Amino acid sequence: MVSMEARKRLYDALLDEHFERNRQMAFVSGPRQVGKTTTCRRHADVYCDWDNLDDRALVLAGPAHLAAHLGVHRLSSRPPFALFDELHKFPRWKLFLKGMYDTYADRLRVIVTGSSRLDIDRRGGDSPMGRYFAYRMHPFSVAETVSRDLPDPRRIVRSPRPSERAEFDALWSHGGYPEPFLKRDARFSRRWRSLRLTQLVREDIRDLTRVQQIDQMELLVRQLARGSGRQIVYNTLARETRVSIDTIRRWVGALCDFHLGFLVRPWHRNVSRSLRKEPKWYLRDWADIEDDGARSETFVACHLLKAVDAWTDMGLGRFDLGYLRDKEKREVDFVVARDGKPWFIAEVKHRDSQLSPALAHYQRQLAAPFAFQVVLDADYVDADCFAEPGPPLVVPARTLLSQLV
Repeated sequence: MVSMEARKRLYDALLDEHFERNRQMAFVSGPRQVGKTTTCRRHADVYCDWDNLDDRALVLAGPAHLAAHLGVHRLSSRPPFALFDELHKFPRWKLFLKGMYDTYADRLRVIVTGSSRLDIDRRGGDSPMGRYFAYRMHPFSVAETVSRDLPDPRRIVRSPRPSERAEFDALWSHGGYPEPFLKRDARFSRRWRSLRLTQLVREDIRDLTRVQQIDQMELLVRQLARGSGRQIVYNTLARETRVSIDTIRRWVGALCDFHLGFLVRPWHRNVSRSLRKEPKWYLRDWADIEDDGARSETFVACHLLKAVDAWTDMGLGRFDLGYLRDKEKREVDFVVARDGKPWFIAEVKHRDSQLSPALAHYQRQLAAPFAFQVVLDADYVDADCFAEPGPPLVVPARTLLSQLV
């Protein structure tokens, strides 16, 4: 077993590249316990945790006091690096960072982390726009178990590399969150997931939103946990939870902001048209899903989301994740769009390798260069899925996912 502190992440390389090329602050957001603090502390000289009363007093004393504490006025071979953790809980955090950056940008490097989306509070005129770049951290993935290097900007996808059997099995069984993935103990993983869910609903969401009906929110969470990979029917959820449809929409939005899960919307070149159809909901932790088919689809969904977020955050293009469904109920699980154009489509199966006819149909309709039927229970094949555009292919998940991020 490798400790969390010893095992570096892809995001270590991402932060190194960020500060080599930019003076802007790095905003790193992601789910609770995804490894943000562990990774970012490796790059920081000073760590300030808003939840620590002593550190909170430093922040509240103002930028000048904090800058003196950080030593920005001392001669140094490089600027000091400061890490602010959970700072978004401070009501005036944006104004604080704006003032800090405007005054000390040439003498200080800043990393800001948070377990909610750092743009969750969009109200007010204190936005630090232009003063930061945002990065979204995800759990371990197949690609990250074989390489922690950044993708080549000229090609984006990696060359395929086999993941060790133990690594892949640990991802499948325990999920990609660092502690259960690295510990690999079934009892620990079950207890860890239960505690994390309780903390998420009863601490994070209660403290940072106006949700009062926590018991009903927990009921919604249980319903969504059973429905990973399914379309969300807001009317049904509202009736079962005994709240209004608007309330359900707000709660689902809050659960996405706090990374319990995410929505994948039906893809259409006309974005407004896609928003009229019901999205599909996916959990961010696939390990607790009992059904192999639903777990397989969620497993691939999380890998694709990590890839499109990382590629976009690194400035390699604008990438989007959606799904496809028409009035004849022909459906493909995923489409990845690159700069507004379909790049590849993917249908996920746990074992069945017989090609879905919907793949060829949608590849023709969308002129997508690549179409894959991704099979989870298939051995790695040492071949590049993206070697040449062509008709639909049956590909092992171990091969395709190793080429992502």
